[in-house]
Amino acid sequence: MTLMAIREIITVPNPLLKQISKPVDKVDDALRALMDDMLETMYDAPGIGLAAIQIGEPVRVIVMDLQEKPEGAAEDAEPVKNPRYFVNPEIIWKSEDTLPYEEGCLSIPEIYDEVQRPAHVKIRYLNYQGEQVEEEAKGLYAVCIQHEMDHLEGVLFIDHLSKLKRDRAVTKVKKLTRAA
Repeated sequence: MTLMAIREIITVPNPLLKQISKPVDKVDDALRALMDDMLETMYDAPGIGLAAIQIGEPVRVIVMDLQEKPEGAAEDAEPVKNPRYFVNPEIIWKSEDTLPYEEGCLSIPEIYDEVQRPAHVKIRYLNYQGEQVEEEAKGLYAVCIQHEMDHLEGVLFIDHLSKLKRDRAVTKVKKLTRAA
């Protein structure tokens, strides 16, 4: 049993969030330990996705869990955990049609706004075991993977908004973090 740690999530305007993350050479035990910490941190926040750069690690790694309820489950049923790991993810195809979705971000607490993204993408990545996977993502899964992959390029969801909305978001987060 490995011991997982909850890490601090960095917030805007920390310059690390604008850094481009480096590719990972191999999936090994040290990287799996990082991914385990990321997942624990994401669950604790709570969130549905986290890029390594959000905990100060500039590597191309994402964890995600959309925690959907089982088919036919009762309204008050607990969602089932379904952790996903993405190492060196890349989009190899994206649809022309877009999906507007109100996004938020653990690095930009309490800020939500609508972003248009391709509704359907095909991605390639290495999983937790280091195996290459190719799959299609639609709906919330497509939105979330694109949001997290933006982090790997130093792009935040507020960068898709107007300058005015972006500046307001950063100012609000600065006030929140000072008050904490």
